[in-house]
Amino acid sequence: MQPRNMSMSGVVDLAAVKAAQEAKAKAEQARAEAARQGGGTGAVSPADLVIDVDEATFERDVLQRSAEVPVVIDFWAEWCQPCKQLSPVLERLTVEYAGRVLLAKIDVDANQMLMQQFGVQGIPAVFAVVAGQALPLFQGAAGEAQIRQTLDQLVQVAEERFGLTGLTVDPDAQPGGGVPAAAGPPAGPYDALLEAAVQALDAGDLAGAVQAYKNVLNDDPGNTEAKLGLAQAELLQRVQGADPQQVRRDAADKPQDVEAQIAAADLDLVGGHVEDAFGRLIETVRRTVGDDRDAVRRRLLELFEVVGSDDPRVVGARRALARALF
Repeated sequence: MQPRNMSMSGVVDLAAVKAAQEAKAKAEQARAEAARQGGGTGAVSPADLVIDVDEATFERDVLQRSAEVPVVIDFWAEWCQPCKQLSPVLERLTVEYAGRVLLAKIDVDANQMLMQQFGVQGIPAVFAVVAGQALPLFQGAAGEAQIRQTLDQLVQVAEERFGLTGLTVDPDAQPGGGVPAAAGPPAGPYDALLEAAVQALDAGDLAGAVQAYKNVLNDDPGNTEAKLGLAQAELLQRVQGADPQQVRRDAADKPQDVEAQIAAADLDLVGGHVEDAFGRLIETVRRTVGDDRDAVRRRLLELFEVVGSDDPRVVGARRALARALF
């Protein structure tokens, strides 16, 4: 069994928008199915928010559930003393967050394959899976304040990027007897346009996807999902048909050529070399002035949109850009 759609190596996931749409669709299907079966949304008990997971149940209990709620993974072992301090805090906070996160506990001694697939170097180690996307959270013992801050950020990203608003929790529900339900507002006015953009991406119609995202932004300039989707679709459009070897030769042979450096940075990002892409453009900003410098700065800001403003690599690159400019 191999976890799918996992961004464990720092590679930019250019399918993030598609994953967000699929996550929303699955949540809506879950609500609709619950309504058909019981006339309303189901609920889980607080005890259902903390589950033991192994290699056989990972697909169902982590990957599939992550389409409804952010799943926090606690890698632990019976012999690990820091685990015995951290795990109770995670369990208590999970219940306190009342369905906004789900906690999956994985015993590394019994699940070596999962430990290897996540690249766990030591325990305790805590990850999250959101809409099938894996995110490292922290390793080692952590204080409650740090854990709360991490969970708050996770919940915010899950809701803003993937439309996940969690599970409905009923304190009176019997453990194991509830039906997970992603509570949330009705489908928004731009869902059809966003879905059209995803379908265009699936069909390889990058121009159509770009236009669909622009249609959303024309009416709602602050739409986070459309801004992310547009930045990603435009990046794919720019590198489509490019000869990677020629692009890299041009960049190496012409260090003063702004267009060559910009093209190489696009390829760096698509290939997952995020810091290389940022570093290349920041260094080009230092060497240029006037319109050339402004062109490089604008492209760098576009690449920040692709990666996400909350990514630590973007935060660091913004500081480096400010130093290069001023």
